[in-house]
Amino acid sequence: MFHKEGYKIILIAALSLVVGILFLDKLVEIFWLRLSLQLLLLFLFVMVLQFFRNPNRTITPDDTKIVAPVDGKVVVIEEVFEPEYFKDKRLQVSIFMSPINVHVTRYALSGLVKYSKYHPGKYLVAWHPKASTENERTTVVIENKVFGEIMYRQIAGALAKRIVNYAEEGTQVVQGTDAGFIKFGSRVDIYLPLGTKVNVKLQEKAVGNKTIIAIA
Repeated sequence: MFHKEGYKIILIAALSLVVGILFLDKLVEIFWLRLSLQLLLLFLFVMVLQFFRNPNRTITPDDTKIVAPVDGKVVVIEEVFEPEYFKDKRLQVSIFMSPINVHVTRYALSGLVKYSKYHPGKYLVAWHPKASTENERTTVVIENKVFGEIMYRQIAGALAKRIVNYAEEGTQVVQGTDAGFIKFGSRVDIYLPLGTKVNVKLQEKAVGNKTIIAIA
């Protein structure tokens, strides 16, 4: 299964693969060189398919748990000052996604979308300390009856050039459902109330809709 945000790119990549293979058949006479170039085109096509894959991970919503919104590695667990919405200290948990990770963003918890805003910005590498405030990003706050208000940010990286965010202010969202997509590498920051019991460790691999980030 592939994410709908990738349909157009997958189609273009498929057409490019077919045209490229046929073109090389007629243009390149050296067998090993022709085959190598054709295999390279096939490899690039497979990478596109892998990037836009969307594994079925249906879950039963649980208001007492916050699940990982994306696949990746936990790179930050620290207390920080959040200046955009809360304007106070929060516990930040960040998940970095490499190009080979699933890039679907899912809602980490159910609740009411209180805030949703897009910010244009730079394309620093996603693990850069200033990426959270200077890169292209979207900020979403969901009010949950158990945890209160929880914020998450989709952050573009050096390769990511488009963030897709489906969260709309005033709508009710369900934990585990599709919240958006980040194209070609990035990270997601989650901001929790101080004192929240975090259930992951630094460098741990998180799996969207499976790994429990925090427990009430």
